[in-house]
Amino acid sequence: MKRIVSRVRKAVEDYDMISDGHRIGVGVSGGKDSLVLLGALASLSRYYPKKFTVVGLTLDMGYNPDYSGIRSYCEELGVEYIVKPTNIAEVVFDYRKEENPCSLCAKLRRGALNDLAIEAGCKRVALGHHNDDVLETFLLSLLYEGRINCFSPVTYLDRTDLYSIRPMIYVREGDIKGVAKRLELPVLKSSCPADGNTKREEIKNILAELDKSVNAGLKKRLFTAIQTGKIDGWKRAGTSCKKKQS
Repeated sequence: MKRIVSRVRKAVEDYDMISDGHRIGVGVSGGKDSLVLLGALASLSRYYPKKFTVVGLTLDMGYNPDYSGIRSYCEELGVEYIVKPTNIAEVVFDYRKEENPCSLCAKLRRGALNDLAIEAGCKRVALGHHNDDVLETFLLSLLYEGRINCFSPVTYLDRTDLYSIRPMIYVREGDIKGVAKRLELPVLKSSCPADGNTKREEIKNILAELDKSVNAGLKKRLFTAIQTGKIDGWKRAGTSCKKKQS
């Protein structure tokens, strides 16, 4: 975990993600990424020069899983934990019956998570996107939308006056898997019917194969291209927000 905390700290500093007194709501889906992020930020909050607090925020999508393991984990970390029931799964799969449900589901989850963050008194919402997610999103945009684009490390949401931050952009998914297994984190198995059957999963497999057997170091070079290119929000040293942070 120390290695991940170090990389999270670097991302926080490179993109000026946190200031004194911030209350950071961490979106906790129950997957390995969000649980590792929660632990890393909780650890960082204990010694980081800028004082901040961490709150775990979970949206119950309607599948009614057992969150007791995550609640115990939060208690060990000394982190407040809030679960909010939603009917997002019912809307996406029963009412709308979407053939490609991921886009609508993501939109509904973002809105509900932002609302929950505001209710919890947070001005920052930390999301568990890691380095591999950055590369996959970049290629999805390039190959399926015909544009050079990627989500930003820090995004200002003017409708809610919130900031989304992604402190794990320097952390590889393999490292997250290793930590989650070693620490025996209470990872919940996804109940989503579309899990593992998406374009993102296809891109993930292609990237892994290219990086391993065709062009070693490809992932590192792709990430460097994103950082040094002119993609909105990726300029370092706290210049990625569209509004002066408070």
